Amino acid sequence: MWKTLGKIGSIGVISEPAPETDDALRVAEHLHAEIRALLGRALCIRQIDAGSCNGCELEINALDNPYYNLEGLGIRFVASPRHADLLLVTGPVSRNMELALRRTYDAVPAPKLVVAVGDCGCGTGLHCAGYATCGGVASVLPVDIAVPGCPPAPIEILRGILTAVRRAGAASQPST
Repeated sequence: MWKTLGKIGSIGVISEPAPETDDALRVAEHLHAEIRALLGRALCIRQIDAGSCNGCELEINALDNPYYNLEGLGIRFVASPRHADLLLVTGPVSRNMELALRRTYDAVPAPKLVVAVGDCGCGTGLHCAGYATCGGVASVLPVDIAVPGCPPAPIEILRGILTAVRRAGAASQPST
């Protein structure tokens, strides 16, 4: 052990100094402040699978991992549509889910946002045209943002969510 400590002492510190802080890299703090300014609280999302193959759900689940850190941005998923600000809908709307999707939308308090995720949710996917589906989400609900991809990357889903929030914030601002 003394030999190892002696070696460490003779070499000294070989790491480079820490980089200077850059406020432009503080994206999370800026987004959290922007969401709080628009909503007055965290953004609450209710995710609904309207009949997807679960590919989009895997990417949505990735948003909760430490890399994307959705909670750190002031965004969280909720179980009840009554607590939600935004509906994140995946898959083509199956005929069995149409009424449930409409009821969920009606339960969300105003102002409500809808983001359709994936090619099927956008109405252009492989499974949209069939006897068991109503088509994309826009055929059942008014969609604010559509995020294409099969499945879209988590960063694209996050961009869609933030775009919907920013558009809603811009629409609620009085024009001069």
